[in-house]
Order: sequence, then C-alpha cells, then structure tokens
Amino acid sequence: MIAVKTNVQHELKKARKKLYAKYMVSLRCEGIAKSELKKLGISHKVSDHAIEFYEDVAQVRLDALKKNLKKTGIELLDEGDSMLIDRIITSVNDVIHTSERLPNISYDEIINKEIALGSDYVLKIFSEVKGISILHYIVMQKIEKVKELLLYSDLTLPEIANSLRYKNKNLLIAQFKKFTGLSPYFFLEIKRKRNSNGGDR
Repeated sequence: MIAVKTNVQHELKKARKKLYAKYMVSLRCEGIAKSELKKLGISHKVSDHAIEFYEDVAQVRLDALKKNLKKTGIELLDEGDSMLIDRIITSVNDVIHTSERLPNISYDEIINKEIALGSDYVLKIFSEVKGISILHYIVMQKIEKVKELLLYSDLTLPEIANSLRYKNKNLLIAQFKKFTGLSPYFFLEIKRKRNSNGGDR
C-alpha cells in the first residue's frame, strides 16, 4: 500500500501540463475523457474539468486526443486559455482564502487586473469550462471561507460577514442557506460539539 502511495505521489510530481476542457462538466464527461486518454496510452489524471499529463505528449497524439474528444462534444483548450483559467481561479482564491479581509474592489476589477483581458471573454470561457459562472464560483469560495471561519476562528457571525464584505450578517445567512441548505449556526454547533469532545480547533 505504501509503495502504491509513493508511486501516485511520484506521478503527481511528474505532471507537466494541465489543459482544461470545455463542456466536461459531469462525471460521465470525465469518464469519456479517461477512456480516450487510455486508448491513446497517455499517462494522465482527470479532475476538476482538466487533464493533467504525466508525460510530454507528442503533438500528433495531442492532436488525436483533441480530435477524438471533440467528436464526443468535449473541447480541449490550448495552453494559453488553460493558463487563463488557472489564473482566474488562483486570483479569486488568493483574495478569498489568503486575505484577512476582502479588498474593497469588485471581482471584475480583480479579474481584469490579473488577467488583462476583456471580461466578456473571461466570463464565457470560464463558464464553458467550469459549468458555472465566475460569480457563482466566487460565492461558493466565500461560503467555504465562511465554513472555515465558523469552525476554526473565534470571530462572531457579524465579524465574519464584515470580513467577507457582506452588508450584514442576515445577507450572509441567506446566501449560506441558499448554497448549502444549512444555517451557519449548524456549523457553530458542530464546532461546539467537537470542542466538547476535546477536538482541536
């Protein structure tokens, strides 16, 4: 088992290229992509709407992969557009997950500053790859940050709302319930129970 884990870690370290795919927005789509990659004997990992290659793939094989995927309705992006998607994700995640408090600028400004491309193009390509809008992705990341702060910080709900630039805690609660089906207080209760069992925060 240890040898298998070591091999997997070694393969991950070898990953050289990551290409995102348009319209690969379900598990079935991922299965199709894996099947095509297997047919061509390409060492890979398929996850999160992207293909990571564990080897340098000859252009003729890459072209064959793109052609075969396109027949199934999946379109493999080139390196430039794939890097664009990565930069969008990294930019949004950096702002939400590494900032103590969200900056007082819009996400359009963050994206345009980081990507230096028109927002229409960015919005279109991101949605075609991820199957959700950038705005939806941002909200999902904010919700994940709320969960983290509820479980691992001593901030109150109003303080969390303020740090994530919600107008008030009620708007945070409403959005949280809409996207999770749960109240933030559910996570506070998890924290209380975990701490009462001696768990670390």
